[in-house]
Amino acid sequence: MTDLVDQARALLATTPDRWRALARAADPDLLRRPPAPGEWSALECFQHLIDTEEDVFPLRVRAFLAGEDFPGFDPDRESAPVGEAVDAEAMVERFARARARTLDLLAGLVGADLDRTSIHADLGQVTLEEMLHEWVAHDLCHTVQAERALMQPFIAGSGPWRMFFVDHDVEAPRG
Repeated sequence: MTDLVDQARALLATTPDRWRALARAADPDLLRRPPAPGEWSALECFQHLIDTEEDVFPLRVRAFLAGEDFPGFDPDRESAPVGEAVDAEAMVERFARARARTLDLLAGLVGADLDRTSIHADLGQVTLEEMLHEWVAHDLCHTVQAERALMQPFIAGSGPWRMFFVDHDVEAPRG
């Protein structure tokens, strides 16, 4: 992979605009609609990204740089709930501000920092390099998860084309 820090920053920088486009284009009810019982809606996925952007990933980077250990994060216990009156575009702006700060934090990293280790309360010893890989994968995963939630009514209404969406259709039988 090319320089990990640069690649991570480049990919993480795309997320606010992806969410800005979704927030502007999608009906608020669609953004709040869970794809299936017990699964997160697009807004719940986004709230989780905001929570981790403000309270998890930058704190972990700072812990690595300071030679400190850090706790795990349980989104089921530690995430903020998404209220009915929440404004998706306001969420995007909050996230964009937090993401700009974390991109600045990452800009200060050098290659040797990636070898720094810390103890994660649940996973044991981890490196900053591993955490940076996890951060980018986490960011992309929850954005795709939100897009999957938004797909569901469109998949359900696609008639004979529905079979082409089996990998994303929450109602498709699993074998």
